[in-house]
Amino acid sequence: MISLHDIARTLERVREKKPLVHNITNVVVTNFTANGLLALGASPVMAYAREEVADMARLAGALVLNIGTLNQPEVEAMIIAGKAANQQQVPVIFDPVGAGATSYRTETARRILQEVNVSLLRGNAAEIAHVIGENWTIKGVDAGESNGDIVALAKKAALHWKTHVVITGREDIITDGTAAYLIKNGHSILTKVTGTGCLLTSVIGAFASVEQTLLTAGAAALVSYGVAAELAAEKTEEKGPGSFQIEFLNQLAMVSSEDILRYGAVAVAM
Repeated sequence: MISLHDIARTLERVREKKPLVHNITNVVVTNFTANGLLALGASPVMAYAREEVADMARLAGALVLNIGTLNQPEVEAMIIAGKAANQQQVPVIFDPVGAGATSYRTETARRILQEVNVSLLRGNAAEIAHVIGENWTIKGVDAGESNGDIVALAKKAALHWKTHVVITGREDIITDGTAAYLIKNGHSILTKVTGTGCLLTSVIGAFASVEQTLLTAGAAALVSYGVAAELAAEKTEEKGPGSFQIEFLNQLAMVSSEDILRYGAVAVAM
């Protein structure tokens, strides 16, 4: 069982070790991702050129791949970087943004999963469903409403790709295909700010850099991120998403072990 004390200690290690997180991410979220990682205490680098991504991935504590603004040169760079990371046992976190929206996105996501040993796959329910060949409503890069069993979907995807899976939504699920945890932290205003899901994927990378047990790393990232969002939402309750975005960066920097122990909400998923 993952405890809130485990999560708090993992957050402290991120601040202590300041891990280098190599991001090959999309143009919409690059600045927000870098600022969010810096606020948390990690060290972001954005390297995309095929000529250097292997070297950078080998140096990093984690590699984060994100196909939000998809193009062929970056896909090739992702695969090069992913294979280099695998050689050095650097964890690879993959965000299949918009998988299911077009056949190209879906095929690209599956190609990366086939060619790279992905340590953790993070997406919304629709994205995760489509990378294992199941239908799920998707509009652009957003998941549609469904009454499907999210826990079962996450476990099926984890077993299918032999990886850990995080599905985010009103509640978040993390699983290795057998054990599964439900995270109930977060706030709906996160959906009003572009890039909060992509930043979360990179934050998971930061936690995976300092914690070898990926269930613990993923749960710690989800709880820490969710608690920071709750605190930011409370402070900007009547000000809207612009003020929330700035305050969220502040809270990523300030969220503490005490906050985790007080507000963290994690349970075994049945």
